[in-house]
Amino acid sequence: IQSLTIEADGGGPSRSERKALEKARILQRESERKIFSLVGRLLKKPEAERSEEEAAVLRLHRDTAEELCRRQVRRNVLKRKQEEVCDDVEELKTKIRLLAAAIKQANRLVVYTGAGISTAASIPDYRGPNGVWTQLQKGRSISSTDLSKAQPTLTHMCIRTLHKEKLVKHVVSQNCDGLHLRSGLPRSALSELHGNMFIEVCASCSPVREYVRLFDVTERTSLHRHGTGRRCHHCGDELRDTIVHFGERGTLEQPLNWKGAAEAAEAADVILCLGSSLKVLKKYACLWCMNRPASKRPKLYIVNLQWTPKDDLAVLKINGKCDEVMSLLMEELNLQIPAYEKADDPIFSLATPLLPEEGNTHSREVISPPGGQEDCSADTEEQTDEASSVQGGWFGRGYGKGRRKKKKAS
Repeated sequence: IQSLTIEADGGGPSRSERKALEKARILQRESERKIFSLVGRLLKKPEAERSEEEAAVLRLHRDTAEELCRRQVRRNVLKRKQEEVCDDVEELKTKIRLLAAAIKQANRLVVYTGAGISTAASIPDYRGPNGVWTQLQKGRSISSTDLSKAQPTLTHMCIRTLHKEKLVKHVVSQNCDGLHLRSGLPRSALSELHGNMFIEVCASCSPVREYVRLFDVTERTSLHRHGTGRRCHHCGDELRDTIVHFGERGTLEQPLNWKGAAEAAEAADVILCLGSSLKVLKKYACLWCMNRPASKRPKLYIVNLQWTPKDDLAVLKINGKCDEVMSLLMEELNLQIPAYEKADDPIFSLATPLLPEEGNTHSREVISPPGGQEDCSADTEEQTDEASSVQGGWFGRGYGKGRRKKKKAS
């Protein structure tokens, strides 16, 4: 009693007053929830079927009704943006002809790629109907994916051919799957902005020393934890992966190659976006020349099944699957699409063998060289079923962080 009196004398609310205020707030929130619930139920009923009493309730709580209507409009817009739309056959062919003409006339064409170009390799995208984020948002678990079995898709091989024919100058990829590199695209023409799951580096060496592996090096890594557990063969310091997670800033010169990406965007007269939602890429102003007047920016062409935030700025939006669009495009350009040949995969010539003592530093499946040749990696026969099906340290990460941010903001 004495302490409560002192607290009251100090000018602040007493403990009993604070408890009363908190109780009042709780009751107010509960009352608001009940009103929202009631108004929500009434709004679902057709206007003609509402009783006089129900109509009076809606008039009394007009602000609540208007807020619920605004929320419904926002939900409908979001739902439409998430829907996949396909152009019909004739419309698709017409758009392909326009895209082919733009590619032929372009002096410096740059291609931006996202997860949508790798779905044909059984690597799920993020925001599609069966994407990683979409599934997690619905409270579902994401299925296990053996990323080491993925091979370059038809779209990867088309992009490589377009570069070889000097129709594409540079490729900027958000993907970590390494499939552009494995398709045969030269590294000088490639920026992997979010890293490559087959590459680990020693950041202590100068210049940074690279180790290309035949397995996913991200088994032990995650957000802000990039050590792979292996050591540099030259200085002995721990190697790290090259992955840039949500909330991180990529600083490695390679394989990110931000310099190459920025220079390519600055010189581009046409940008072709394939299979990307552009929700991440849109934040990189240097890739869009936003410091220029709209008429002097590169002409933008987008291939995606869903809405993107750059659709209104595009000269042409093609609603279709990347492999289908690229197949028709190559036909229109009269170019052959080479098949992926494992024997020609550059990863085998680039890979650094593990030392004998490094044999137990990973449990990932190793990409086997063609023709039964020796692996560039130590024996990993003791892989467990669980290990072979587990996700990489980069795949599917970042969703929880985004949800926490959103929840905090609300």
